[in-house]
Formats: sequence, structure tokens, C-alpha cells
Amino acid sequence: MENDGTDASSRSLFQKIQSMTVSEKLDLARKASKEARTILLRDSNRLVQLAVLASPKITESEILSIAGNRQINDDVLRQIAMNREWLRNYQIRLSLVSNPKTPLSIAMAQLSYLNQRDLSALSKSKGVARPIATAAQTRLKEVKK
Repeated sequence: MENDGTDASSRSLFQKIQSMTVSEKLDLARKASKEARTILLRDSNRLVQLAVLASPKITESEILSIAGNRQINDDVLRQIAMNREWLRNYQIRLSLVSNPKTPLSIAMAQLSYLNQRDLSALSKSKGVARPIATAAQTRLKEVKK
């Protein structure tokens, strides 16, 4: 039975986390493994999701996948946008702009940092808010002048 240990252990980790109180989840978020952080990000409580971002163990690649996650709470996206260190990563900026859940003001602020190719893709994208696509078209015209 223990042969498929990864599947069984992740299931039991999920069950353990589900049975925790919010304060236990907040403590776990600070010192959790990547797998536990991924489970905690799906928690319905936004305080737990925000605690995961505050974890000293969180990596830029995890932040990138969170920024692109369309099911994530917009407060989490707002928190990512407020972190200058994470915004140094171009892919994180692009993921924030491309994510329809990102608050409009934050997505608009990041547009000026994007390159022509990505602006062009955004201007034609049906997956972003209409004002973002329009602003990307406008920005593209400005850059080409």
C-alpha cells in the first residue's frame, strides 16, 4: 500500500490541512513545504493565502504561477504587485497583466513595462479585460511612433 507514497502522502497532507484551524494554517504557511503552500493557496480564507506569500521559503517560480492563476483572490494579486522584488521579474509583470482577476489599476500600471510583442498579443487577447486590450493597443501605437 505504501508504494504510491507520494499520492497517499499528498492526500493525507491535504486532509491534515483541511482539519486545521485558521491560526494553525497561518503558522503552517510560514514554514510549509512547497506542496503544503500549494494546498494552502487554495484555502478559501484570504488571510491564509496572503500568509503563504509572506513565507520566507516562497520562490519566484511559485509567485509566477500564483500571478497567472485565474482562481486566486485579487487581494493576493494586489500583494504580489506591491512587492518590488517580485516585479523585477518580467514574467510576473506579464502574468499580472494577463490575469483577468488582477485589479484594473494594477494591470494598467504594469502595461508600460511590457515589450511590443506582448503588448500586441494583449491587444488581440480575448482573455483580458477590454480596457487592458484597448490600453495595450494605445501603448503599442505610442511605442511605434
